[in-house]
Amino acid sequence: MDFSIKSFILFTAVALTGLSAGLFYAWSVSVIPGTRKIPDPVYLETMQSINRAILNPAFFLIFFGSPLALGISTFQQAGSGWAFGLLLGATLTYLAGTFGVTALGNVPLNDALDILDLVELSQQEAADFRQHYEQKWNRLHQLRMACSVLAFALSLLALFKV
Repeated sequence: MDFSIKSFILFTAVALTGLSAGLFYAWSVSVIPGTRKIPDPVYLETMQSINRAILNPAFFLIFFGSPLALGISTFQQAGSGWAFGLLLGATLTYLAGTFGVTALGNVPLNDALDILDLVELSQQEAADFRQHYEQKWNRLHQLRMACSVLAFALSLLALFKV
């Protein structure tokens, strides 16, 4: 197999998209079930801490690198039939369903949580905010997780069509 720059970028796209899908899937099957079992103030404090900690270079690499590498790979596969179509589908799915849902849904919820002074909240205020936040956030997360897994599957299939 000739390992060219084009092959390297496709491999990078698949790897980064797989890491993104894995992160969101693992969150769905571990963090969400675990946080359902903790009291409201602890939940809000935990989510504030996680939301702040995830803003790091390793996360940015997979989250922003996936659509960039997918887009470049899609462009490079133009005219190659199935590989192009699969990568285009992966790119659009990731951009709309993973990146878009995160940017327009999860991030605004995280920003609203971040500005809360948890020490000042009453038990009822914490419970009310949690109910509002958790239901919407988890629903959006399930959507972005499904889209990231689909984007990974499509990009992986493209490897077999190159």
